Amino acid sequence: MNLEFFATAGGIPVHILDYKKGDKTLILLHGYLETMYIWSDFADLMAEHYRVITIDLPGHGLSGSAEVNSMDFDAGAVKGVLDKCGVSKAYIGGHSLGGYVTLACCRLFPEVFEKAILFNSNPYSDPPEKSCDREREIKIIEAGKLAALVSSSLPKMYKESNLRRLDEKIRETIEISETHDPQGIVASLRGMQQRPDSQQFLSETSIPFMFIGGDSDTILPLDKVKEMQTEFPKVKYTIIPETGHNSFVEDPASTAQAVIDFLG
Repeated sequence: MNLEFFATAGGIPVHILDYKKGDKTLILLHGYLETMYIWSDFADLMAEHYRVITIDLPGHGLSGSAEVNSMDFDAGAVKGVLDKCGVSKAYIGGHSLGGYVTLACCRLFPEVFEKAILFNSNPYSDPPEKSCDREREIKIIEAGKLAALVSSSLPKMYKESNLRRLDEKIRETIEISETHDPQGIVASLRGMQQRPDSQQFLSETSIPFMFIGGDSDTILPLDKVKEMQTEFPKVKYTIIPETGHNSFVEDPASTAQAVIDFLG
């Protein structure tokens, strides 16, 4: 039976959903402006094979926030959640922002994480133009327009031809985003701006990593993925056809099968 609850982890209250059942644990971390509910269909598929835990990352949904939600701060919260759930070893997967946190988790707690998945995410620090975009978004939020930012941003994560089919899911995600504390989202934007480059870590870690991407992802396009394949040949790469930046939502069955094949 799934258990949804709050626990203090990393010094803040964290909103947690624990599927409770399974010998091996998989913790899933959502992306920017999302909540743990973005995983619902995908997590149900994975729960047939693993004990799935999802959370609202710091600054998002119903979880608390620091002044700056750095990737290391978020990773500390993730580790605290696993401790509260009695989990000493886990697989981990993160979407976009959640992928940045996944890298920090594996760097800080390599003894805990056995395998890791980057869903539409990358190991690079923010380039100057992306940092400027985040600064612009901070100004929009501070002007009281977080709802407008969410409504305009979330549909861009999907392949255009999938929008009508996924209209209900997108609308639900936008409605759930009303739970975000605007200052928590600003704290997460600051954390992403300040995150360290993880290229060296990804090159040197002994933890097996997998990258899952979409062939129509405009946020992390295929030419960037090809650069990653050259730079990080130890990583396993899977491209999900006909998907954008939310491959696990746009085609949960194919994405789940790729993850199951990787995790074993």
